[in-house]
Amino acid sequence: MKADTHPDYHEITVQMTDGTKYTTRSTWGKPGETMVLEIDPTSHPAWTGGPARLNEAGGQVAKFNKRFAGISLPTKK
Repeated sequence: MKADTHPDYHEITVQMTDGTKYTTRSTWGKPGETMVLEIDPTSHPAWTGGPARLNEAGGQVAKFNKRFAGISLPTKK
């Protein structure tokens, strides 16, 4: 196997949305850095079963409605 083909595997700290932290090994970032999560199993509706807490105002449907707001379809007589 070739030498130096794999990225550096080191310990980092992961901070959940509720503030809890844990240490794990990863190829992300540099040794000792903290990865702050925006979505995790404590807040995502796929795991909690509740409504989404994310407010996506610029989603695809909103973008479509904004773009075609002035267009109306002809009605049959």
